[in-house]
Amino acid sequence: MSKISKLFKVSSSSSSSSRPSSGSSSGSSTRSKHRSRSSPSPQEAINRLRETEAMLTKKQEYLESRIEQELTIAKKNGSKNKRAALQALKRKKRFEQQLTQIDGTLSTIEFQREALENATTNTEVLKNMGYAAKAIKGVHQNIDLDKIDSLMQDITEQQEVAQEISDAISKPFGDQFDEDELLAELAELEQEELEESMKNMGRLPSVPTSKLPSARPSHRATSKKRVEDEHDMKRLAAWAS
Repeated sequence: MSKISKLFKVSSSSSSSSRPSSGSSSGSSTRSKHRSRSSPSPQEAINRLRETEAMLTKKQEYLESRIEQELTIAKKNGSKNKRAALQALKRKKRFEQQLTQIDGTLSTIEFQREALENATTNTEVLKNMGYAAKAIKGVHQNIDLDKIDSLMQDITEQQEVAQEISDAISKPFGDQFDEDELLAELAELEQEELEESMKNMGRLPSVPTSKLPSARPSHRATSKKRVEDEHDMKRLAAWAS
């Protein structure tokens, strides 16, 4: 059993022995009522926890600086004054233990603060949801289901009337023609066009009687004739001279 638990045990036993037996139940109920009335709000508790975190953070910074100082002293007196160096290392160890305890305390406080903030948020959310549920309930209380059915029937009837009006407006008016008669007339026109085309095809063009022009002489034949003419001209020139 640790010293702290022993201390609490002794204090609780001494307080219980000094407490009067008569009226104990009424006194406890009064104290519980007083505690419930003076309980802090969640925001106040969160602010207190934040203040505690800031205080412990400053204490951390102070301990870290003291650890650096003691380490410097130990290094400085290591070879000159061993006793001073050992004392500095002992103080450094104590500061490190305190720093470790503060780290654990900060983790606990941070966890408690986050839990309280989440609880506050959830409480506010539930409060708003309950407020919205009451509003929805109030709106539904003013709605009559019979009136809704009657209203939907009226809407359906009005839609049917609107459709009838639209159909009546979209119908063509004026002269009406029989589509079968128009198709028959179109078929007659197509038949007449086909017969006219057959008559034009029966009139074939006459065969030409004139003689077709002869084929153009080839380039080789023309060159041969030109050589013969040149040879004849040379013979004539020689004979004339």
